[in-house]
Order: sequence, then structure tokens, then C-alpha cells
Amino acid sequence: MDRNQKKWWQETVFYEIYMPSFCDGNGDGVGDFKGITSKLDYLKELGIGGIWLTPFYQSPKIDNGYDISDYYAVDPEYGTMEDFDGFIHEAHRRGIRVIVDLVLNHTSSAHAWFQESKSSTLSPKRDWYIWKSPVNQETPNNWESFFGGSAWEWDEGTGQYYYHAFAKEQVDLNWANPEVRQAMKDVMGFWLDKGIDGFRLDVINFLKVSGDFQDNPLDDNGEQIHRYDQNQDGIVEAIGDICRYVHEREGIFMVGEVGSEDMDILLRYSGSGLLDVVFNFNLGSQEQFRPEDLYREIQRMEDQHASDQLPTLFFSSHDMQRHISRFGEGDAQFEEQRAKLMAALMLTAKGVPFIYYGDEIGMRNHIAHRIEDMRDIQGLGHYEAAIQNGRTEEEAMDLARAKSRDYSRSPMQWNGDRYGGFSDQTPWIGMGPGHEQIHAQAQREQPDSMYSFYKKLLSLRVQHAALSSGDYVKLEQLEGSAIAYTKRSGCEEAVIVLQFGYQPLRLDLSDWSDQRLELAAASGEMVSLGGSVIEVPPHTAAVWVS
Repeated sequence: MDRNQKKWWQETVFYEIYMPSFCDGNGDGVGDFKGITSKLDYLKELGIGGIWLTPFYQSPKIDNGYDISDYYAVDPEYGTMEDFDGFIHEAHRRGIRVIVDLVLNHTSSAHAWFQESKSSTLSPKRDWYIWKSPVNQETPNNWESFFGGSAWEWDEGTGQYYYHAFAKEQVDLNWANPEVRQAMKDVMGFWLDKGIDGFRLDVINFLKVSGDFQDNPLDDNGEQIHRYDQNQDGIVEAIGDICRYVHEREGIFMVGEVGSEDMDILLRYSGSGLLDVVFNFNLGSQEQFRPEDLYREIQRMEDQHASDQLPTLFFSSHDMQRHISRFGEGDAQFEEQRAKLMAALMLTAKGVPFIYYGDEIGMRNHIAHRIEDMRDIQGLGHYEAAIQNGRTEEEAMDLARAKSRDYSRSPMQWNGDRYGGFSDQTPWIGMGPGHEQIHAQAQREQPDSMYSFYKKLLSLRVQHAALSSGDYVKLEQLEGSAIAYTKRSGCEEAVIVLQFGYQPLRLDLSDWSDQRLELAAASGEMVSLGGSVIEVPPHTAAVWVS
């Protein structure tokens, strides 16, 4: 990335807000714009510079808003267009930018475009979606939905199948049709005119499928390899066209969700003329805590990103389990120690950080113990399929929990009230564990809390360019499962040590910088051994700045 022409988003920390779960402003148990607006001072105090909002458009919410029925309307559950306008105004007044989630790949089956498309094979919008006739009285091919089952749904009225990569209510648009592309540019223009600062584009590498509609191959376990229904020829060109249109406006940020952990695939979609960044699932979605894997991926990102590309840094999202629970092995103290280490990694390594709401206070995974308490379509779909296939209730629930994304979607925990200060009514989804003790009100009063550590790191990023936009001078994995790096911006340097190991780590800071360094933040007590030699305790993050 050209450091001589820094863009605002290169130095910004983003905060993902899952719309229904952040704050209920009107007392119906669902988060909304009034609720979010009421918490902007909290985000400003924390040090957040950008917000990423999940979908808020009108939707039947089969997939919690990722099934849009009207791109030009705010869903009534989240408020009105006036509420949205007020939120944007108040965020900008506090110096907080806003990017919004947009689903270009598919619409809701309730969208007027699809209703017109399915009305007749001769409909002017028939070719806006992907319709295919049966092959040998069966589905057109073996493609599977990512939510389970066939990706083809039969339409009795017109005698053809339509394609859906996700739920049958999420119908894939035909991006080979230029009218579709123009319609989506019009949508983007509308929201840009509203004053947003960018887009996060959902499952953007699904935009096109193979025109030959060949069967996907299977791996050795019988699982489908999605060779012909994602990352197809023409996608990069389509994304480039969208980005050129959006980037005609100064300062607009474009983030892509590319559903892959393969760096070779991820790198295709960002850089000059394309998306500004894509989410690096190769780092962020690691399921098990292995410092050597973290280091390997950080090093790979540094080696493989071109000068006009920048990685992203995140470990939780609305589609993933919270990393404090994923990495913490069920021990409360251990969970907090590792979560602080991951906070330091996100907020000091090279890249654009994305904090997930509640991570800054250590919110844990929410687990549904009964199917009645589960809300996610992905988990529910696998439960129903398991029951139909003769599995026991216990087996079906185990599978549903394994596939569900409810873990990270419980309401934000603001205080110790019954519903955590999120609402005074029963929330749309259950509260997370320990919400009576783990909440923002308590954490803001504790100098050694998770919140205080996040706030300290965020403040340091503003003060020190070496942390927010510096390049690596040195990056190594040390014995005892530690990762250390020196970053430089101009004449300023910062040294970061992430001590993931179980034994104290002895380090000579003069090996990492020849400048005079001061300890700026630490999640544990450093031990000075004389001169520039220090000892870092186990499970401790430390940041020095010049």
C-alpha cells in the first residue's frame, strides 16, 4: 500500500455491529438505529473510528437480513429512514465513519424482481435470475447449497428450477446480465448519496457461476468441492466494474467477504482497481489456538500481499464463534489472557482491524440447548435434515449446534440487569453466559479489564503511526510460542511481543530496536533484568514505543 497516499481506512479500527443484537431503542427486544445512536458516545470513548453495520434493509429475515426484499427501504424492526439518517449524522458528528453490508449475490424470494421473474418464462426479468430446465427429470446438476441440500428449487408455475447458493429464499441473481449490474449500481448510488462511507460486500466471490453448469466433484470424504459455483471467470471483471463506479466518489471504502481461506484466491480480489481489502479468513477463522499457525499466516500475508494490498485483522464475526471461547479452553482466566493477546495482535499487527461487538468486554459464546432456542437458519436446517435422516434428537442437536452461527449473536451486555441493558423486553435471542457479571458498565470501572486494555491499545494507535500504519522491520516467532515484531513509520518504531507460551520469556529489546523504547501497554507485569533485558510472563502481550 502506498504510504505516501494514506487513506482514512488504512488507519481506522472498525467495529462490527450485528443489527438485531446491539441495543434496543424502542422496547421490542430487537436492536435498532435508535439504540445504536444512543451508544455512539460509548464507541467514541472506546476509540472506534469506523462502524460496520450488518444488513438493515427490508427483509423477511430468513437469514437475519441477508435476504433482502427491498434495497431501498429500512426494515421496520430497525426503525425508519429518518432514524438511519439521524444515526449517520450523529456518527459523523463524532468522527466515526460508517460502512454498510450489501448483498449483491442474491435477493430474497420475496423481492419484487424475483416475483416478476417467476411470473412467466417470458418475463422481462426472467434472465435476472438463474433458471434451468430439468436434466433427465432431475435437478440441472449436483450443486449443493451452503446451508445444506440441493442448490436448486423447483418452480411449479414455470416448470424450471432456480438456483440458490444459500437458502431457497435467497435467490441468486444472474450477474451475466448487464441490467442486474446496473440495478445494483443504482442501489449503491442511493446509499452513497445518503452519506455512508463504504460497503462490505457479502459472499462476493459467488457472483458468477460456470456457464457450463457441470457437476461439482467430491473429495475423499464425499464432501462437495465447490469448483464451478464460486470464483468463476468474469467475477473479478464484475467486481472491478463495481469498484470503479464506487471509487469515482472520493474516500469510499470497499471491503469484500471472499468465502475462502486460500490466500491465492483471496489475493485476486483486492488492490488497484478492485476491492480495497478482503477479509483474511486464512488468519481470522482458525478454529484452534496454535501460535505457530498464527505466525505462519501473518508471515504469509506479509510475503504475499502486493504493495497495493493490505490484510485485514479479525478473529470474531457474526458468522463465527467468539474467539475468547474458541481459543480459551473453557478456563475463565486463560480465556481472558488469550483474548488480550489477540486484541494486541489485532490492534498492532499490519492490517485493517475489525473488532466484533462485545469482544472488547469479553462476551462468551451463547449456546442453544434446545432447538426452540436456536435462531440461525443454518443450524435449524441441519437439525431438520438430521431428524429426517433418522438421527436421534440428541444427535440432531449436536449437529445443529456445530453448524449454527448463534454463538456470537447474543445481545450486547451493557449492564447487570436482567437483559443486560440491551432491552427491557425479552430479546429476540438468548443472553450470553455470565452476562450478569460480564458487562460494559463493570468493565469501564476496572483498570485491568478487557475493555480497559482495548481502550489503551486503541488510544496508542492514534498516538503512534508505527502501530496504526507502520511496516514490519522485523517479524519472528520466538522459542516458547511467542511472536514478536518491530514496526516503523517514519522515524518512529514500536516493538510488540505476544508471549503465548507457558514459561517466562527473556528478551533483549536492543535486538529489536536501536531507539529508546518505553513500555506503553502490557497485559501482565514486565520484569526488568537490567539494561535492555526484560522478562515477559506467560500469556502476556506487551507494546513498547519510541
